[in-house]
Amino acid sequence: MGTPYNQGSTSLVKDLKVTIQDSTLIFCPQEIEKKSMFLSSIDQVLNFDVQTLHFFTKNPSYPPKEVFKMIKSALEKLLVPYFFLGGRIKTNSETGRLEIECKNGGIGFVEASSECTLDELGDLVYPNPSFEQLVTKKMSFENVDDHPLCIVQMTAFKCGGFAMGLQTNHITFDGISTKYFLQNLAALSADKPLAIIPCNQRELLAARSPPRVTFPHPELVDLKIPIGQDDGGESHEQNPNIFYNYSQPLDLNIFSLSSDHILNLKAKAKNDNDNDNDNDNENDNKVTGFNVISGLVWRCKALSCNNNKEDSKDRLSTILFAIDIRSKLNPPLPPSYTGNAVLTAYATASCKELEEASLSRLVELVSEGVSRMTDEYARSAIDWGELYKGFPKGEFLLSSWWKLGFNLVEYSWGKPKYSCPLVYHRKDIILLFPHIDESKGGVNVLVALPHDEMLKFQALFHNFLAN
Repeated sequence: MGTPYNQGSTSLVKDLKVTIQDSTLIFCPQEIEKKSMFLSSIDQVLNFDVQTLHFFTKNPSYPPKEVFKMIKSALEKLLVPYFFLGGRIKTNSETGRLEIECKNGGIGFVEASSECTLDELGDLVYPNPSFEQLVTKKMSFENVDDHPLCIVQMTAFKCGGFAMGLQTNHITFDGISTKYFLQNLAALSADKPLAIIPCNQRELLAARSPPRVTFPHPELVDLKIPIGQDDGGESHEQNPNIFYNYSQPLDLNIFSLSSDHILNLKAKAKNDNDNDNDNDNENDNKVTGFNVISGLVWRCKALSCNNNKEDSKDRLSTILFAIDIRSKLNPPLPPSYTGNAVLTAYATASCKELEEASLSRLVELVSEGVSRMTDEYARSAIDWGELYKGFPKGEFLLSSWWKLGFNLVEYSWGKPKYSCPLVYHRKDIILLFPHIDESKGGVNVLVALPHDEMLKFQALFHNFLAN
């Protein structure tokens, strides 16, 4: 069965003993046309920073100091095709919309060292709070209103390995365009041409004029606070969204599923189809790895926070998950579109149905959420966002980093040993991310819940896999 590993905090390195050696801004070598970059309604609500970590083992041919020079030079070159990265977020005083003020304001570059070896960090998969030391969130010499859209921290370990901590404003990239950015960084650091030419035409996701909301969008909620501002959780009742910070202490578990576990889940779902006398190719095509894992996690999450009262079974649970709309639109977006081309899909069911339904039925519900995302539905959601500036609304968001491929980016000094987001404990966000050896398949499911709910989730998870 899938095994959660409870790694106690006592086994985690609490201080990486990081020293900042140098901190500077990198500027584009060419003159940048001063203009405002349009941001879609999807971009508008993502005005917050995202951090990822990329760990590399020692390569004698590429000592950290040499790699840091290569990365710095490559970033400078990247500011030509990614000219907006050197800009700053501003609010248009006439429209009230966020824009990127394109200028040569620079991106942050920090060189650091740690007294630890990479091996001393232990299990890179388990989110270690001390990993925050590998990311620079604020430049010490910057003005408060002059926050770079991108900051890169390179940290050398005592063993010769190193980490790259990348912080970007979510407005700049979604997961897919981050992967292409990393591929281009790897290419330019090796003095090769760009791996993929970025498409910076954000107008491709502009709302229609006038906006036409042609579907109901229960997966979205109208914000009651200005875009990009944090309500600190004070108005959670007015703004129930998945980015709410939960104040109660949370247990953190990672549930590890091997490729065999996933194959068994898919076989179980297909067997359910046989038993329901509904075994056709169309239904079997819905039985994907993501759909079976989503069904499993959804059931466990919904039932773990349900009490034992009979009427609680009537409670509706909504799972949210991201859909890349690049190929869903007509005409399709270029794959290299750099902005946020991801919308929230959803599925809703009562706790009673989630408890009693077959895995096949859960897969079908998730699949319906995927198939709902047509060109017209996506355009309707974009138009809804233009009118109401909303956030995703549901019981929880399943955020998948599973197949983004950050670990597969080939640098001159080799692929990362591991790449992962810098994780924060969020009760209503469950993360999927690959095993440290991605070639073996499988997925890790990271869950943060109050203690009693975690015990229920764990029992439900194992019972489901065992049956």
